[in-house]
Amino acid sequence: MKPARALLLLGLISLPSLRAVYAPIPEQEQGKEVTVTVAAGVSHDSNIFGSRHGAIASTVYELSPKISFNASLTDQTFASASYDLTVDEFENRPGDKTLDSHDFNVRLAHAFSSATTLDLNDEYQINRNPESLLNGVAVNTDQSFKRNGFDGRFTTTVTEKAGVILKFRSTNYSYDDATLGTSLDRTENLYGLSGTYALLPETKLVGEYRHEDINYRVTGAAKDKQTDFAIGGFDYNVAKQVTASARLGYTWRNRDSQPSATAPYAELSGKYDFGERAYVSGGYSYTFEETSNILLYNDTKVNRFFVNVQQPLSANIVASGSVSYEPAQLQLRGGGGSVAETTTRVGLALTWIVDKNFSVAATYDHDNVRSDDPTRGQMRDRYGVNASYMF
Repeated sequence: MKPARALLLLGLISLPSLRAVYAPIPEQEQGKEVTVTVAAGVSHDSNIFGSRHGAIASTVYELSPKISFNASLTDQTFASASYDLTVDEFENRPGDKTLDSHDFNVRLAHAFSSATTLDLNDEYQINRNPESLLNGVAVNTDQSFKRNGFDGRFTTTVTEKAGVILKFRSTNYSYDDATLGTSLDRTENLYGLSGTYALLPETKLVGEYRHEDINYRVTGAAKDKQTDFAIGGFDYNVAKQVTASARLGYTWRNRDSQPSATAPYAELSGKYDFGERAYVSGGYSYTFEETSNILLYNDTKVNRFFVNVQQPLSANIVASGSVSYEPAQLQLRGGGGSVAETTTRVGLALTWIVDKNFSVAATYDHDNVRSDDPTRGQMRDRYGVNASYMF
């Protein structure tokens, strides 16, 4: 139910523009410093633990209150914060039947001048009912984890057409289960320096260097990695109706105690707004990613294709859908070749917008993992209804 809800929000809430500091506040929150949202729903999950065999199905009841704060602290400084509590009640689940998850978000943006801005974001999650379950691990009733993600971006204009952006992202994962924690607890730090040049009013050229450190908390000497990226591309924007972005480059990955590797890098995306609340977007990416079975695989090379579409069926009914197709090659430790794996995800939603504060949605999500590793296959379907009201 949550992926479809996320897709729904992308369509019904104004997407942030590329303005320096004041990213648009969702329509429902405009004119208010504090808003409260209450969402509730019921769904059926065909495979609550994402297991290869012996899947356990359950009806799930969900309650999710959220409080948000948005305010201009000064003429040049904007702040926002939110707290989202999600309580899931399972009819059929070994172990705990009631799971509570928490999501904290804080953002501070400051414009030093019309040419120089700083944007800081931090999100802390306590997730006891993960949406994407782990492939290739023993069935475990506790896949919960804590995650902290910090993003920082410093942007300045050097000349009328040229600019410089400094980026930093740090993500920390900590699993509650001791076995999962020993294998997967880690910190990922990404540093970036990019230069931009406005070739035309609607076209911006981009060159970027990135460096990533992945440090595992336990036996890191056997699992840590360092990656360098050299990337070039462009951003294209015409009257806010058609947008496109392309990044192509190369990556060099050094694996501690394992053979190093290189690979191409790609990020391609586009979006076309063809009417009010109507759009189609899609894209492709290719890169290294971490895997859930780090003892057998170093990492995975992932091709990811995705399409999102949203279309109003009437003044108050909106249909939306998303599809991602992800062929990948799991990289065996010791330089022993690779294992093919393909993940397909589908999300559909039909939403009745009663008014700007109240909506009701029917959702469906499908996950299908096909792998040459017999321990990693997964099939999962979820369908449900939910309602959301903002005070």
